[in-house]
Amino acid sequence: VHGIGKYVGLKTIETDGIHKDYLEIAYAGTDRLFLPADNLDQLQKYIGNEGDVPKIHKMGGGEWRKIRNKAQKSIDDLAEKLVELYAQREVVDGFSFLPDQPWQQEFEEAFPYEETEDQLQAVKEIKESMEKPYPMDRLLCGDVGFGKTEVAMRAVFKAVLSGKQVAVLVPTTVLAQQHFQTFTERFAPFGAKVEVLNRFRSAGEKRDIIKRVAAGDIDVLIGTHALLNKKVQFRDLGLLVVDEEQRFGVAQKEKWKSWANSIDVLTLSATPIPRTLHMSLVGVREMSIITTPPEDRLPVQTYVVEYDMQLIADAIRREIQRGGQVYFVYNRVASIDHMAELLMAAMPNLRLAVAHGQMAGHEMENIMIDFYEGRFDVLLCTSIIETGLDIPNANTIIVYDADRLGLSQLYQMRGRVGRS
Repeated sequence: VHGIGKYVGLKTIETDGIHKDYLEIAYAGTDRLFLPADNLDQLQKYIGNEGDVPKIHKMGGGEWRKIRNKAQKSIDDLAEKLVELYAQREVVDGFSFLPDQPWQQEFEEAFPYEETEDQLQAVKEIKESMEKPYPMDRLLCGDVGFGKTEVAMRAVFKAVLSGKQVAVLVPTTVLAQQHFQTFTERFAPFGAKVEVLNRFRSAGEKRDIIKRVAAGDIDVLIGTHALLNKKVQFRDLGLLVVDEEQRFGVAQKEKWKSWANSIDVLTLSATPIPRTLHMSLVGVREMSIITTPPEDRLPVQTYVVEYDMQLIADAIRREIQRGGQVYFVYNRVASIDHMAELLMAAMPNLRLAVAHGQMAGHEMENIMIDFYEGRFDVLLCTSIIETGLDIPNANTIIVYDADRLGLSQLYQMRGRVGRS
């Protein structure tokens, strides 16, 4: 009703001999509001950009009304754009991808694991959608570690064999880097060119990649939000794959839809947001589901306990004794080094590495590679490992202050372990 105020505390006020709890909220100047505790539903925690201090509003001022009207207008505008976009996609002619080529089978046989029935079914559905003459918009939903990447790679390979370029959009630098390695290993024997665009790339390299994409020299471009930049122009884009779809905002999603209203779009998610799920259920989007875990996937046992260094040290020792590795998620960069000292004090011979998003790109990359190759027992890191890291040897994860993380985040992190 009044905009942004500051919560001061709970007060008990007596009126007509009745004691009642009120929440005291301070607004600009000397304005104070006492809200009865029964009306708690009228109050909501303000969520803004990290580090921004919100401006406190004046009670009964016109400012809050203006802000609300502006927000309402931008929602209406977006909704209008969305309707237009989806209507356009329905009538626009898409590209019919070629039926499977001989190389497709060879590529699929190079997969070192046994596919699950669900994976094969999902691949079949996606290929059928790709061969139709109108643009595909399909959601591939499957649990963390259930092999969505492999299914996506087969679709990507099909697109490349049909002479089209593919864009793979991912939420984090670390995941972009890992996909780049995986894709390169699988695609290199077939002569397909894969590149990555993220902050590990120098300005010169970025310019070169953008030039080669425009010329059609690059078949598959993997990248973070940098992919959505106006400067990135594909010569002949046929497929867009979006990994961890729930990590992108509505505006970003619509940006890539308008940018690509006649191409096929495949989005992957383990925890789709309600809007995406709703679109799939009402038939705006098609959906494929993977429900069977791969053979090596183990159920993850989860314990919620109070912080206790002794317990942590025991868990780490137990994992190291069986030759495994440990993730320790500590989501505060400012004091992460102090946590490292505490761990080293508790376990003097521990081989520990620290990684967080504020490090220089090459430094973080080297640490990740060293951890992957087993030179460290414990990776103490922020939530950067949340998406896509696949290190089969790491089978214990410790999340510090888990109550400060969101449900989807915790779910994704849990998926980092028990992979084989």
